[in-house]
Amino acid sequence: MTEQSDQPLDATPGGDARVPVLAIVGRPNVGKSTLVNRIIGRREAVVEDIPGVTRDRVPYDASWNGRAFTVVDTGGWDPDARGMAQRIAGQAEIAISLADAVLFVVDATVGITDADEAVVRILRKADKPVVLAANKVDDARTEAEAYSLWNLGLGEPYPVSALHGRGSGDMLDAILRALPETPPESEPEVGGPRRIAIVGRPNVGKSSLLNKLAGEERVVVDNAAGTTVDPVDELVELGGRTWRFIDTAGIRKRVKSASGHEYYASLRTATAIDRAEVAVLVLDAQQNISEQDVRILQTVREAGRALVIAFNKWDLVDEERRHFLEREIERELVQVQWAPRINVTARTGWHIDRLVPALDRALEGWETRVGTGALNTFLGRLVAEHPHPVRSGKQPKVLFGTQATTAPPTFILFTSGKLDAAYERYIERRLREEFGFIGTPIILQQRPREKRRR
Repeated sequence: MTEQSDQPLDATPGGDARVPVLAIVGRPNVGKSTLVNRIIGRREAVVEDIPGVTRDRVPYDASWNGRAFTVVDTGGWDPDARGMAQRIAGQAEIAISLADAVLFVVDATVGITDADEAVVRILRKADKPVVLAANKVDDARTEAEAYSLWNLGLGEPYPVSALHGRGSGDMLDAILRALPETPPESEPEVGGPRRIAIVGRPNVGKSSLLNKLAGEERVVVDNAAGTTVDPVDELVELGGRTWRFIDTAGIRKRVKSASGHEYYASLRTATAIDRAEVAVLVLDAQQNISEQDVRILQTVREAGRALVIAFNKWDLVDEERRHFLEREIERELVQVQWAPRINVTARTGWHIDRLVPALDRALEGWETRVGTGALNTFLGRLVAEHPHPVRSGKQPKVLFGTQATTAPPTFILFTSGKLDAAYERYIERRLREEFGFIGTPIILQQRPREKRRR
């Protein structure tokens, strides 16, 4: 079993379907996401002991016996669902149509329900190979109950405990037999599409933006805040190039103070930011910039990712609000004045074409390298024009500097003493004026010269 990689997932059997796709479907709360975590070998999918936590179809890379395949987790399927639950069921149906085989998960402790039989009818219409998993079989007594699932007419039920791993090997062997020939595991390729994480508070329009970029209903959208739970990867063609956009759960609270599935969703969002190269922070232009927005900005900066700020729902903003918004930007976003800003309307697609140029500028700044000679010439001029203030009779100086890494740009300054934080900010500001660094945080590390003790 392997961990999820950052490499492109092709979930369409038609196109470049190099890796076969397995869709996991079933009623709410039968243990689909727990089973996904068991198959991929890590706790990646958000799991909570309440129905309806998973809403979207979420792909993960997996392998068994040296053969690779893609697992697509789906939301609970209720044939009589209405509202958001109906859209969740619609995503599960799409997952089946795109898959090479289906793993149908049933709760063995409950037995066959009307909802299970309704799903079976849909599976028969789809005409895809189906593996039947009887989940929550934790002991031999429950195993006997699992064999009643023969009555579904889908062949042999495989008793399995997603929580404890019991019987998972036999089930995975059956999955490999149902899937088309799978390629051997390969080393991850270097490079691939640029990875863009869409982050922000709940209900600001992150999923709507992804759907508009993808040109289809890729993720479930609802007016209720907190609809997205698991990060959803989607390959999107924009500006003649392929990008990997990662839709994330809205960050409502600090991770430490969140509870239940919200806690795990916050952790997955933080992981998605770490996986990305650029974070697109989506703000609701109608609402005031909140402390939570600033906290998310800080998370992106600490992760060292490039940043683009997108003000969504611009079609609902009047002149008065625009005036106050400018004041808010000057006050609340003073620490990230370097980030490109765009105004968009995700619902209609207005100005989303401006996103690619903004991403390009942020990535260019993120990967900018300054030669050591040019950097030290700049530092010499800067120190001559504006020397460090004298503190307690001492005046620390910047002796020389070098750029250690890019992505994000990291500079090491060798000094005669510890520099003030204010002077450090001054150096950063001048670096941006001189070399650009649009859309990227800059990391400055000081190496004060130690005096030799006699």
